[in-house]
Amino acid sequence: MLPPADDPPDLGVPPNRGPLPVRRNPNSNPHAHSSQLRDLRPQGIRGGRGHRGGGRRGSFCSMRRSLACVVVISAFFIVVMMVMQYKIGKSEQGSSLQEFAGMMLQFGQARSFERLGEREGLDHLRSDIRIGVRKPTLALILGNMKHSPPLLMLFTVIKNLQGLGYLFKIYAVDDDNSRSIWEQIGGQVSILSPEIYSRIDWTVFEGIIVDSVEAKESISSLMQEPFCSIPLIWIISEDTLAKRLPFYEKMGWEHLVSYWRSAFSRADVVVFPDFSLPMLYSVLDTGNFFVIPASPMEVWAAKSYAKTHSKYQLRGDLGLNRDDMLVLVVGSSFFYSELSWDYAVAMNEIGPVLIKYARRKDAGPMFRFVFLCGNSTDGYNGHLKEVASHLKLLPGSVRHYGMNSDVNGLMLMADIVIYASSQGEQGFPPLLTRAMSFGIPVIAPDLPDIRKHVVDGVHVVTFPKKNSNALMRAFSLLISNGKLSKFAEAVAFSGKQLAKNMLASECVNSYAKLLKNVLSFPSDVLLPGHFSQSQIDDWEWKSFRAADMPHIESGSASMKISSVVHVLEENLSNQLGSENISNGETDNDVLTQLDWDDLREIERIEEIERLEMEEIEDRMERDPGIWDELHRNVRKAERAHFEANERDEGELERTGQPLCIYEIYNGVGAWPFLHHGSMYRGLSLTTSGRRLTSDDVDAVDRLPFLNDTYYRDILCDIGGMFSIASRVDKIHRRPWIGFQSWHAAGRKVSLSSSAEKVLEETIQGRTKGDVLYFWAQLDVDDGHTQENHIPTFWSMCDILNGGNCRTAFEDAFRHMYGLPSYKEALPPMPEDGGYWSALHSWVMPTPSFLEFIMFSRMFADSLDALHMNSSQSMNLSLATNSSQPTVCLLGSSKLEKKHCYCRVLELLVNVWAYHSARTMVYINPYTGELEEQHPVEERRGFMWAKYFNNTMLKSMDEDLAEAADDDGHGDRRRWLWPLTGEVLWQGIYEKEREERYRLKMDKKRKAKEKLVERQKKGYKQKAIGRR
Repeated sequence: MLPPADDPPDLGVPPNRGPLPVRRNPNSNPHAHSSQLRDLRPQGIRGGRGHRGGGRRGSFCSMRRSLACVVVISAFFIVVMMVMQYKIGKSEQGSSLQEFAGMMLQFGQARSFERLGEREGLDHLRSDIRIGVRKPTLALILGNMKHSPPLLMLFTVIKNLQGLGYLFKIYAVDDDNSRSIWEQIGGQVSILSPEIYSRIDWTVFEGIIVDSVEAKESISSLMQEPFCSIPLIWIISEDTLAKRLPFYEKMGWEHLVSYWRSAFSRADVVVFPDFSLPMLYSVLDTGNFFVIPASPMEVWAAKSYAKTHSKYQLRGDLGLNRDDMLVLVVGSSFFYSELSWDYAVAMNEIGPVLIKYARRKDAGPMFRFVFLCGNSTDGYNGHLKEVASHLKLLPGSVRHYGMNSDVNGLMLMADIVIYASSQGEQGFPPLLTRAMSFGIPVIAPDLPDIRKHVVDGVHVVTFPKKNSNALMRAFSLLISNGKLSKFAEAVAFSGKQLAKNMLASECVNSYAKLLKNVLSFPSDVLLPGHFSQSQIDDWEWKSFRAADMPHIESGSASMKISSVVHVLEENLSNQLGSENISNGETDNDVLTQLDWDDLREIERIEEIERLEMEEIEDRMERDPGIWDELHRNVRKAERAHFEANERDEGELERTGQPLCIYEIYNGVGAWPFLHHGSMYRGLSLTTSGRRLTSDDVDAVDRLPFLNDTYYRDILCDIGGMFSIASRVDKIHRRPWIGFQSWHAAGRKVSLSSSAEKVLEETIQGRTKGDVLYFWAQLDVDDGHTQENHIPTFWSMCDILNGGNCRTAFEDAFRHMYGLPSYKEALPPMPEDGGYWSALHSWVMPTPSFLEFIMFSRMFADSLDALHMNSSQSMNLSLATNSSQPTVCLLGSSKLEKKHCYCRVLELLVNVWAYHSARTMVYINPYTGELEEQHPVEERRGFMWAKYFNNTMLKSMDEDLAEAADDDGHGDRRRWLWPLTGEVLWQGIYEKEREERYRLKMDKKRKAKEKLVERQKKGYKQKAIGRR
């Protein structure tokens, strides 16, 4: 219910936007230099000169009045409004918005366009030849599943993106009544919990879309390696956090602001549904804010309100007659704190309408003009009455209500809505959309954003701005005999139909463009359809029943109070000893300099006392304690420092075990996917990401070149294998060795307990022959390939490597063995439909592993040399200088190019095992069932055994070692092979033997010289006790 007009409340901040993110300046100077104003603008906002009320020359008089009357009345309006502006501004102690008088606030979206324009996008990929076998997969995380306008918008977008070829996996923070409609899009909806967050392998998705601030915990899980490089789009429709940010700054809670800023910075793009929200969140802006101005919020609010309220009932509550003509005057929603120049100009423009219709004393219906604007003062309504009295308007013909009142009720009661602002908003004004949704005829200036979406005389009636006569004519078209004309009813009906689905098509197309610029599409992914193929006209109203549309308070963008914001606020504030956090005022207890001096003095005294106690304890005799207790303390210290003791508890548990599987991981985010037990041991590719409470192997410590991010990225998991093979006897003394990527657990293909038992029993009973057991199979089919077109090994390799796997493998193989160009260099692989190993998840005898690593080191070096040469050629053509390859032919996306060699090296074990006559056995990771693949008997005539002969590989390895020892590749800027492991050949052994012999002879020579010296001078012992 609306408050009485004679006693209006202070205009509060509109619930859906909050206060502008600018500080108040009690000493504001209206004549401040423009540079000072520029410094006061919040981040992400730019100012453009608007039109001051004083510059208007609109006529307030009808054609019967003279030009002199026009000038006098216009000047009167300007003077009155300046007086009102002065009074209100003085009563409010000088709001900062006075400094922006006559300015137009805008969100600078141009920089977001520029940043997104630097992305790869789809344009160049569509022109390339690619073999896609699966749809691009996106994860959608819903922070709130209650029926709401943001959810309707998101559902419409996701459903149409699915039509473009995207595949969605849907997660939700909590369960609610919209679960069934989401299951129509993405199948089963997974409800998230803190335990589930850490068990999801986010790397299987091309991108992640997060909706609502409530899904903040999912953002936290994506801020750790290896998930921090996944493209992330965060859609924020709430203003709950924005309202708390000024309070955090006031209280000096910079840690909370920094906490949220880091979360916002993780997102590649933070999307808002209107242009006011990014300005409210400007404190957290790191350059990734983006606005897609389309939402059914206003239509939803009008529909839900009209179901429970009656127009004439509301009028009766305010003492208005049923036949009164109620004209609602609205303006720019960016002016809150006082009667702005925008409304001064509005009074100037509608002056002729007021004089003509608000002075009428006939027996017809009374015209009442209601001004709706934000944040007034107690005397604001009185100032309007003062204006009405000077103009001799009828009592009660002019009223004022604030944006914190029942805006929906005012619009439902209104007969005509006038948008009287000349300040152009970014996007279509939301108040006009809501008025049209109520079926109210609208009069608006012909601003560009309004002309873009409506047709004059059909959906609204427009008039040229700064033209009072045109406004008078437009108003007259809607009035006939004191009532709405037939034309007004037609405009209202057409406007309501248009507003119902306004901007729906633009919204979907904008999100399609955004995904095109943000996502990276791997080589095996089918490209989505072009956004022009998405032709929609409606929001998905049919999926949301009218009974499921809860009522939204006027202007509210949030369906509930955000629990995450307040929970984090309480938790983080308690760390600093903050208590009794309220939604408003708190005790302003700030430490003074005297308090800090006292604290430092107390700390100094405590430090002196501590040192004195330590000195006293050192001088006192102490009982060393019981031997068992000392031993227990020593063991406890050793367990706390695994790196200092090689044979720790984990090593002791593995004593006597025939097999150890090293789980390769990179980053803290992969910890939950690792196994515990005597069969497994972690292998961290980074020192910072290693588990401190486990005996995991530090790959960087064993191979320092992996500390270089470039090498670690291009080699991936096989770099960790190189570190294990280097000085393997110091870390692995078991007959069998295995590896497993952390991705295997994330993709549910790691060994189960039964499969582990079968594998262990099998290797213990096998004493002869080399065999490779693997359980993660190569599969790029994903259900899109026909049964009679099963991809071969090399075709799958091409799919995963930008179509260039065969070419790269053949060139590297030819370079590695020095084969002539006319000789075939691509090892043949069978097309028998068998399984191939993937994800580096396999087990083999330790000697076979060392042989495989010897082959892999040379192949990786050859592959790197070819890419280095091609990059140097390109750098020469571009006149650039770089010691690292700048091109990667084995990938199409940015992420694939970053991990250039990884996918080829992942499949390398299959080529080596097949052509070296190793038995290949697939073990079902769930049941443990064993099945031999590509039997050795069937390979005869196909294997290139001579190239994989151990004797030949050893000879090649020694040649490379000799070259490295002699610096034979000094002409190359960098040589990968010596960095990947040990450099050993016969000459090194001879050098070491000579060095040991030299040290031995030096020792003998020094001993002999010492003996001669002693014999020459003799040896005399000094007398004991002689003075």
